[in-house]
Amino acid sequence: MKITRRGLLAAGAAGSFVAAAPQILRAADKVVLRLSTPATPTDQRAVALTDVFGPAVAGFADFQPHWNATLFKQGTELAAIARGNLEMSITSPQELAQIFPNWSIFTAGYLLRDAEHQKKVFEAPFMEPMKQEVEDKLGVKLLTVMYLGRRQLNLRFPKAEKDVQTPADLAGVKLRMPGTDAWMFLGRALGANPVPVAFTEVYTALQTGAIDGQDNPLPTDKDSKFYEVTKQICLTSHLVDQNYIAFSKKVWDKLSKDEQATVQKAIDAAADSERQKQLALEEELVAFFKAQGLDVYTPDVAAFRAHVQEAYLKSPFSKDWPKGMVDEINKL
Repeated sequence: MKITRRGLLAAGAAGSFVAAAPQILRAADKVVLRLSTPATPTDQRAVALTDVFGPAVAGFADFQPHWNATLFKQGTELAAIARGNLEMSITSPQELAQIFPNWSIFTAGYLLRDAEHQKKVFEAPFMEPMKQEVEDKLGVKLLTVMYLGRRQLNLRFPKAEKDVQTPADLAGVKLRMPGTDAWMFLGRALGANPVPVAFTEVYTALQTGAIDGQDNPLPTDKDSKFYEVTKQICLTSHLVDQNYIAFSKKVWDKLSKDEQATVQKAIDAAADSERQKQLALEEELVAFFKAQGLDVYTPDVAAFRAHVQEAYLKSPFSKDWPKGMVDEINKL
């Protein structure tokens, strides 16, 4: 079923108007916090949530993560939270942009500079109106930002067959992208032919040739074993990718002030832990992929940056961006 902006907002509004809404789930006198995500259990986000967040809230909450999209299908988690059927998820600017077009600013390539810049932007005062709108209209509280990594191109072709130095070299390449308008536009801005494929199906699609490549941070490529079915990694670093921890506002409001503070402190600690491990992994993995026989190289990044930025500035997306926010982001 396709999740529409109107449907999601209606679900969020319904949740805020129903006075006799179901009580939050409890297990053994603890609040049940179910998290649904397509991430794998060995993903650094999953490790941090399991090892850092879960134990920190164990005094009053039963954290129940569901990996590999086993509880809710990828892309339906926000609707589930809005309906009151889920407590937590890992969401993205691309998903939020389907509902709130102003979030498309964070889907643009070559905007955020690095992990520290990403964190500063999320915590900046100019972000508060955007986060408040998500809370008010959807019933979803964005607690923290998680660094997913710098996204790189990962292709089935060996470099000798397809040497990608500029966007023109991606012409006709079937590049997997998640199935949202924002992701598909990024694929086109890079010069490729974007193809929507669910994350859980990417390995098989690469293996069978249904797609020619995919883009993800290096730790994700390793964790999902994409190196087994690809031949090269082109280090475009086109997006400093980020996720947000989405939390049910209804559940949040039922927590005590002390419990809210504990949840916030725990999720920030988990995000910091994941961020440092992800950065360290990125540094190590170039050598790992080369040892697996992949060509790993840096293209003409300036050519990619110019092409991608021009595409966004000419696109309808930029019309929805909050006025002056690009300047505010650049100043941080």
